[in-house]
Amino acid sequence: MVNINGNIVALDSDKISIKNRGLLYGDAVFETLKVSSGKIFFWEDHYFRLMASLRILRIDIPMNFTMEFLQNEILRTVPDDSTTTDHRIKMYFSRKAGGKYTPQSNDLEYFIESEPIEGSFYIIDDSDYEIELFKDHLISSGLLSTLKTNTKTIHVLGSIFAQENEYQNCLILNEKKNVVEALNGNIFIVKDNTVITPPLVDGCLRGIIRKQIISIVDQLDEYGFEERSVSPFELLKVDEIFITNVMVGIQPVTQYRNKTYVNQVAKQILPRLNALMRLT
Repeated sequence: MVNINGNIVALDSDKISIKNRGLLYGDAVFETLKVSSGKIFFWEDHYFRLMASLRILRIDIPMNFTMEFLQNEILRTVPDDSTTTDHRIKMYFSRKAGGKYTPQSNDLEYFIESEPIEGSFYIIDDSDYEIELFKDHLISSGLLSTLKTNTKTIHVLGSIFAQENEYQNCLILNEKKNVVEALNGNIFIVKDNTVITPPLVDGCLRGIIRKQIISIVDQLDEYGFEERSVSPFELLKVDEIFITNVMVGIQPVTQYRNKTYVNQVAKQILPRLNALMRLT
């Protein structure tokens, strides 16, 4: 038997086992999805990112884990009696329990969680949104930092720092002291007519919306695009900053220290992002 927050449950119950390798060793990856009226937005991109992550972590992928199978598993998780057609889905994949640092098996286990949300498509939030750098801890540049693993200690501590100091978000740095990402998404900056985002080799998440934004900007004649390292000193010199993730789409930043920002490019990109959602 196991005690989970005061509740005594059996190891073979429907609760997560205390032997779960994601819990013990961070040996797991996850995907966060947005579902509306039975449609999974950007599902193909999510699926292939998940498959690539499992391969990098050397977790065996079952033969039946096709796009169609996992899509059906996701949609079966959405309750039939839900009062909303819009849901946030979290898919969690870990290596099966057993072993210490060396696992007994590379077989996979998973769970899927559904949470109702409001709003199918993305909108711009124009309210005040102030950010700061989180410098207490740094992430490592490289391949593993680009994955959605459940080893998110820096992001948790950064969120506590933001809450304690009344910031809406913080930016994370890598060991080279370059800006990598926000606590909950990728970051884009705009200087003159150029949209810039940190490269994956700096350690930023291989974001699903990041990919869509890059594709959209490449089609805008009035803007250039650069994927390059971003210094914290640049933040005070740019015209616009926005953060992207699959749940909010685009979140404009209004202030960093004594600098305020416009919200022009984000508003141009948003309708195109919503149009891509309709096509997926």
